[in-house]
Amino acid sequence: MNANAYDVLADIEPFSGLGLDARSAIAARLQMLSVPRGQTLVAQGDPSDHLYVVITGRFSVSVAGAERPVAEISAGQPVGEIAFFAGGNRTATVRAERDSVVFALSRADFDALALEIPSLWPSVTRTLATRLAETTARHSRGNPASAHPVPKTIAICRAGARPLNPAFLQGFKRQLSGGSSLVLDSASDVARTNGAGAEAELCRLTAHFNDLEKRHSLIVYICDDTVTPWTEKALHQADHVVLVADASERLPRSGFAVNELERLAASLQEPHNIRLAILHRKRLAAVERTADWLDPRSFVGMHHHLAVAEDRDAARLLRFITGQALGVVASGGGAFTAAHVGMIEALIEQGYEIDAYGGTSGGAAMTAAFAGGVDAEAVARHTHEMFVERKAMARWNWPRYSLLDHTVFDACLAELYPVSDIADLWLPYFAVATNLSRNALQVIRRGPVWKAIRASAAIPALFPPVFAGGEMLVDGCLIDNVPLLPMRQLKRGPNIILDLDVPDSGLCEIDTATLPSRSSLMRRLFMSGGKPPPAAPGPQTVLLRSLLRETRNVEELLEPGDMLLSFPVPEGANVLDWTNHRELRWSAYDFAREKLANVAGPKFDA
Repeated sequence: MNANAYDVLADIEPFSGLGLDARSAIAARLQMLSVPRGQTLVAQGDPSDHLYVVITGRFSVSVAGAERPVAEISAGQPVGEIAFFAGGNRTATVRAERDSVVFALSRADFDALALEIPSLWPSVTRTLATRLAETTARHSRGNPASAHPVPKTIAICRAGARPLNPAFLQGFKRQLSGGSSLVLDSASDVARTNGAGAEAELCRLTAHFNDLEKRHSLIVYICDDTVTPWTEKALHQADHVVLVADASERLPRSGFAVNELERLAASLQEPHNIRLAILHRKRLAAVERTADWLDPRSFVGMHHHLAVAEDRDAARLLRFITGQALGVVASGGGAFTAAHVGMIEALIEQGYEIDAYGGTSGGAAMTAAFAGGVDAEAVARHTHEMFVERKAMARWNWPRYSLLDHTVFDACLAELYPVSDIADLWLPYFAVATNLSRNALQVIRRGPVWKAIRASAAIPALFPPVFAGGEMLVDGCLIDNVPLLPMRQLKRGPNIILDLDVPDSGLCEIDTATLPSRSSLMRRLFMSGGKPPPAAPGPQTVLLRSLLRETRNVEELLEPGDMLLSFPVPEGANVLDWTNHRELRWSAYDFAREKLANVAGPKFDA
């Protein structure tokens, strides 16, 4: 009996629930196969004549018609089990993304085992039912990040013209200390772990690397500064690649160019498995020239800014890689979004290390400020200046393009959010808008910060749309007032959702027939002694109330590790009245403090 196969079966449904003798019988029939990188294990439409279990390595799952792989399969996971047990054809193509090893069980052997083991088919039935429920739940939550497992192996290599920064490597290694991670700096390290002569036999090291993966939770390969046999092997073996760009000193234009290591990594990995770490001398609210790194690197899925000497930034990078990064998502809600300032302030005070921000409309504005390093007191001060002193949402316009004059609103945003590219913000950030040209949600992660907020908060009819590349963008609340799904597209890991529990507007005892005509309204408003008009809500209030309706039940979208803070807006509060923003901030602060008091949340050392 293959002892390794027996151990693997203990963690694989439907075999994990079987007795020792049954698992031993199955293990005896498993065949071990090596699958080189690039080889197709199963093809869509083929008969399901084998069940596979991944021992080491990584596979991509693709379906006809999709531009990119829809999922990945890593060590300890079965391949094609549903089609195999159901007796159908393969529903997807599975290809090795790196050198891998699998166990295979043939249809004939399974049928023979089913006769020997009466409990096998009931266990299979339970597994199919569980997988169906899991798939349904995952689709209802719309979590694409869960399709990509947490990497077991990482390759780190330089980006641009400069070599890997030793201080960064030391800081990153410190984050790995104390766990079961292993860092291999070069082929000489492999020689020490695998005996003399390993350096000369890199092409034969797959079995050794696979064995290391079983003994360590994470393997980190440090590439050489040039394409050497060690570097090639490290990149072929990696589930995930971190490109490190040293911007701690001023660079000439040529210093941003893509190097040969990056081109090799791009040929081996999908963008979601490549991230760019840009190093700076010190921590800043916003940096410059991020576009010079990103524009020639369309193969990069995500970028991060790190201060060379700050371990907290290295820790943040590791959290993104390992699926533990904490995101904060804030809803829209007009003047009520002042509450988000208090809730975020409470989170930070309680020790929550927030790794990424995103929001809709007013929530996009508040989270952008925090992503840019602005503290809560300054956010409140800017809110007062913009909406109370300068009355940015209280200037009526001749209604040719909008009911409100947008010029002061736009000018305030441009002054308060001067960063010219979202990519320059120290922390990852996005805003969402509704793309009326495509009837779709638009996630904005590049371009001027103020324009992203302006698009996300372009309340239809109240403000003119924002036009980007000929497409018409308006308030994101129309499609997604709580953009949790875009955050999950950005990263794995827990999220804190800041929502607003808006009280019912109550009954409005007004007969529509009593609303005056245009001429009658003019007389009532401007002639002395005229009868006052009915106290019906105006177009601003009706529009904002319409946008505040929940398009989906947020609680149904929550996953383990997520937390919902839904601030109860006080009765009588006006969605257009910004004069009470300070009261809302402090009420929400107290609310969040109370909610967080007994929560064991994902706090990280600052």
